This record gives sequence, structure tokens and C-alpha cells, in this order.
Amino acid sequence: MRQYIVDAFTKEAFSGNPAAVCVLDGWPSDASMMRLARENNLSETAFIVREAQDGSGADGAEGEVRYRLRWFTPGCEVELCGHATLASAFVALNILEPEASCVTFDTMSGRLLVQRDGEQLRMDFPTYELREIPVTDAMEAAFGARPSKAVLGLDLICVFDDESVVRGMDPNQTLLMQLPGRIQNATAAGTADADCVSRSFCPKLAIAEDPVCGSAHVQIASYWACELGKDAVRAYQASARGGWLFCQPLEGGRMAISGDAVLVAVSDIVAPL
Repeated sequence: MRQYIVDAFTKEAFSGNPAAVCVLDGWPSDASMMRLARENNLSETAFIVREAQDGSGADGAEGEVRYRLRWFTPGCEVELCGHATLASAFVALNILEPEASCVTFDTMSGRLLVQRDGEQLRMDFPTYELREIPVTDAMEAAFGARPSKAVLGLDLICVFDDESVVRGMDPNQTLLMQLPGRIQNATAAGTADADCVSRSFCPKLAIAEDPVCGSAHVQIASYWACELGKDAVRAYQASARGGWLFCQPLEGGRMAISGDAVLVAVSDIVAPL
């Protein structure tokens, strides 16, 4: 099995968010994929299998190819992952299918389309309904600072008044696990060339901090687009590695997220799965 390591949401190797992309002819057991994800110990290991559109051997529209895509953290399989989708699309469109203009992934979150967008790749994701919830003492204890607002969708988004608080925080991972949401995000309005600055903490997924989280930004960018009255959001993930996401709300409850990616390594998995 061939495996690619791709840094997503960056133009420079060893920054952004690394994902392993494993190209398969067929599906191993879930337990085998989970073991490899733990062995890689990256925030995500993606597995892709080439599929025909309808079982007849045909692809979809001209220039489109289709794959089945699944994502595993070191702790569990997840229903949506942005950076590993970007990494998988990079592998599909630049290495496996260089003549294709777009790739469709069939996933637990439905069908996801990724298209070439100049030098970047543009992903089309479903959004989640967001609702404001009360700010609690438990949130303040977990993050080490009191948010001014809290919003809950699939993930928790805690909004702070100063981006320096977000950049400098060192949250308590044990207390974060007691908060609602799949991922606990801290965010603030940006003061320089970013509309917003965020960090994503994932102790429930066996990840202390996701360096650049695309699925969280489906929600974070939805919040800031509404808050700032913008039809596009330039977002910076202020982890130690750092990364940029370019987000645009779409009609029909969708979000476009564009980003760069760079290939870091290619390897062969020789142990049987």
C-alpha cells in the first residue's frame, strides 16, 4: 500500500497540518485502519479507494474522478475532516489523476467535491446549525480565560475579545473533555491580515491540538461571516505550525474552503493490514 504525507493549508513543508493519505485497491478491516492511524500518530490518516460513479465503470462529468474516503484519528473514525480531504484531493489530482479537474469523495458526510482553483484546491462542505449557548465557569476553567460568547454546532466555538489570548492560551485538556462538542475551538477577530484567528483542541479525538482544522472552520467561518458581515473569510489557525484557510459561505447550507498543500513524503506500507 502506498502512503503519502501531505501538509495541508500551507505552501511550505513542515507547516500547516500533516495528513497521511493511504491509497487502497480495496478496504481492509476497520481495526487494521485504526491500527495504522495509531502507528502514524497524525491528527488524521485518510484512506481512499477508487470508485466508478454507477457501477458501470464510468466516472461522472468530464474531468471528474470519484473515490471513497474515510478518516481516522489515533482515537477513532470521524465523520468529517477538512485537512485530510484537502490532502487526499492533492494526491488524487496531482499524483493519481493529473488530467482530472476535480475529484468527488463519497464519505460519511455525503458527497464532497474538490476542484482545482488556480494553485489552490477548493472544497465544498456541508455546514452545521449553530446556536448560542451560555458561557460557563467550566469554559473559563478549561481555556484559562473567560470567553465573551459560546456557540455550539458539531463543535464548540468559544469567542474571545483579544486574539492574543487565543494565541497564548494553554488549556487544560482534561477539563476540555468535559465541555460540549466534538472539538473545542477558541477564536477571536483578527487584527492584521486575517479576519479571524482560531485554535482547535481535540482531546475527545485523542488529539491535544489540531494544527489546522478544516471541519471546525466550516463552523468558525460561518460564525465570523455573519458577525463581520462578509461574504468571504480569510482565517488563520494560530497553532505552532500555523495555516491559512479561505472560506466562503455558499447557498444551500454549504461552505467552500480553499487551501494550498505540499507533498512531504511517499512510503510503502509493507506490514500486512
